[in-house]
Amino acid sequence: MGSQGKSNSIGTPVSELEIDVDLVYSLLEDQHPDLTHLPIHLVDMGWDNAIFRLGDQFCVRLPRRKAAATLMENEQTWLPLLAHQLPIAVPTPYRLGKPAQGYPWRWSVLPWLAGITADQEQPHANQAKPFASFLRSLHVPAPLNAPQNPVRGVPLNQRAASVEERMQRLETKTNLMTQKIKNTWNMALHTPIDLTAKWLHGDLHPRNVLVENGTITGIIDWGDITSGDIATDLASLWMLFCDQNARQQAIAEYANVSDATLQRAKGWAILFGVLLLDTGLVDNPRHAVMGERTLRRVSEDG
Repeated sequence: MGSQGKSNSIGTPVSELEIDVDLVYSLLEDQHPDLTHLPIHLVDMGWDNAIFRLGDQFCVRLPRRKAAATLMENEQTWLPLLAHQLPIAVPTPYRLGKPAQGYPWRWSVLPWLAGITADQEQPHANQAKPFASFLRSLHVPAPLNAPQNPVRGVPLNQRAASVEERMQRLETKTNLMTQKIKNTWNMALHTPIDLTAKWLHGDLHPRNVLVENGTITGIIDWGDITSGDIATDLASLWMLFCDQNARQQAIAEYANVSDATLQRAKGWAILFGVLLLDTGLVDNPRHAVMGERTLRRVSEDG
C-alpha cells in the first residue's frame, strides 16, 4: 500500500513505466550477471513495487512509480541496520541495483521468504504473542537522521481530511461506516501522542506479512520505515488477527501500552481499513476484503 494517502487517487496507482521479465533480465545482466542463469517470473504488481521470483532463493523488487523510489532507498539503507534485532525474518537486501537500461531507480535482489500473504492465510491466534515480541523489538528509538514519512507515524489529525472524505464516499457504498466507527475515529483524533518516537515499519497490512501453516514467517516491504508514533504499527493487530482474545494477548505481551496509545492504534486501524476498502472497491478485491475485516474487528472491540 505504500505511502500513498491522498484521497484524490482512486484505486491502485498506475505503473509509470513498463516493468517485465526482459527488463529484469537486462538489469541483472548489466549489474549481477552471475544471477542471470536463474529463472525469472512475475509474482506480484503491488501498490508501489513489482516483485519477480528469481530462482528458488531470491526475488527482485523494483519500484513501479517515482514516489516509491525513495521508499526503496530507505529500505536499502535502514533495514540492514535493524534486521539483526528482529525475531521474525525480514528481506535484508542480498544485492543492490542501480538505475540502468532505461530504468531510472534503485532496485533490490532480496532473499525469498517462505509463506503466503496474511490476507490469503490468516495467522493463527497463537501468533499474537510472537508478533507482539517482534513489534517490541522493532520499536526502539531511531537516530535523528531516520527517514521522515509524511503519512505514517504522524498525528492522526494530519490525515483527517483525506480519511473523512473516504468515509463519506464509503457511506454511500457500504454499511461499515457505523456510528461506533465514527466515534472511535473521533476519539483517536483527539488523543494526543503520549510517548517518544520509535522506529516503525509503517505499513503492516496483511499483504506485507507472510504466513505458513498459520505461523508468521516474514515481514516484508519496509519502504515506509520511519520514526514516529508506534500506534501506526499497533493498528496491525486489527488487520491481522480475527480473534479478539488474540488481539488482547498481543497487547498484553507488548506490555505497557497506554490507553491513549491503544485509542490512537484503533484510529490508525480505521485509517488503514478505510483506505484499503475505498481503493479496493475500485479495482482490488483483496484490498477491499482487508479493509472490511479491519473495520469489523475495530467495531467488535469498541
